[in-house]
Amino acid sequence: MAETALAAQATASGLGPEDARNAAREVRAQRVRAFLFVLPLLAFIFFAFVAPIASMLFRSAYNPTAAELVPTTLEAIESWDGEGRPDEAVLTQFAIDLKRLANDRTSGQLAEEINRFLPGTSSVVKSTARALRRAEDETLATGGAALLLDANEAWGEPGIWRALTQAGQVYSASYYLTALDLEMSREGTIQQRDTQIYLKLYGKTLWMALIITLLTLILGYPLAFHMAHSSTSRANFLMVFVLLPFWTSLLVRTTSWIALLQTNGVVNSTLMALGLTRDPLEMLYTQFSTIIAMTHILLPFMVLPLYSVMRGIDPSYMRAAMSMGSRPIPAFLRIYLPMSLPGLSAGALLVFIISVGYYITPALVGGTDGQMISNIIAFHMQQSNNWELAAALGSLLLFLIIALYWLYDRFVGAGNIKLG
Repeated sequence: MAETALAAQATASGLGPEDARNAAREVRAQRVRAFLFVLPLLAFIFFAFVAPIASMLFRSAYNPTAAELVPTTLEAIESWDGEGRPDEAVLTQFAIDLKRLANDRTSGQLAEEINRFLPGTSSVVKSTARALRRAEDETLATGGAALLLDANEAWGEPGIWRALTQAGQVYSASYYLTALDLEMSREGTIQQRDTQIYLKLYGKTLWMALIITLLTLILGYPLAFHMAHSSTSRANFLMVFVLLPFWTSLLVRTTSWIALLQTNGVVNSTLMALGLTRDPLEMLYTQFSTIIAMTHILLPFMVLPLYSVMRGIDPSYMRAAMSMGSRPIPAFLRIYLPMSLPGLSAGALLVFIISVGYYITPALVGGTDGQMISNIIAFHMQQSNNWELAAALGSLLLFLIIALYWLYDRFVGAGNIKLG
């Protein structure tokens, strides 16, 4: 259709049919070349951005592990009403499946899945699997329920079977509920958990990211203003110091703060030498150490956007405002500050979004008190092997950032600010 339209336009311009077809082929070749130039970037975006996010969103609601390990037991327990102990047929089938898993050395995987919904049951599953490994198949087929109860009396409680049923759901929103400190009650209603963990971490992460953003703004705005109104040689000289952190490894910059803030570090030694304090201050492995280290690391991300915008602001605007009787501070607030808002907005968004997902610095200098939600996500991926909960936490963090960005752009964005 597009080639036909181009051929018609070429014919209407006075070109012959052959020239019109040549023009259409040339346009098509240009489009193909343009697409081939963009194709590597599109492939990189897909494999490095779109695919991981899609995988995370899918993994947060998909967990077929238990369903693949004990499918027959889960099929048999479907008729159970959730009250009391399941019938003996269910117990017998589970005993048979558990022996098979013990022989395949996969009973530990089932133990981990059940333990996520009922903490403390991992040892029950593993010890029962070891006990049933020595049982004969004929004995299990006729008296598997009794052997299961003899191995551990916890199998007579309905709670562990409800946990098995929950773990056997291939698609479930339970990990999102856990990430929001919620749970599904026996009546099917959503209720709060007794312990609030993740919501507090989300709140602390956002609060620390906001403080870091404000500190970088307080430190970076005057510096960018001075650089923008200095000579080119001085601005370039100062820019070297702004970019200097990028020439040093992030790990080196973070560990240097450990040497500065530790109990016998440079800061405490200096304060005690000056007589300002008698005992060392506890600065390392706190929220303070995380905030101060991340402020230092993320400061260039605030200065660079501000400087690029301020450099293009004509100084004559301020001179014109003051020549008309305005004082410096009101002229700055009504003229210069709104004109610098694009750089301020870009810097604030960069610092805030990066700091919300930061991992290395809080892990090294934050300790327990200075940890952020990214550290808990890494914990579930690397130590507890609860990838589904980690994916749910990461997905909620993604949704939260998108919502905050929308609110910012809707109510506080630079497009909503008008010159006074």
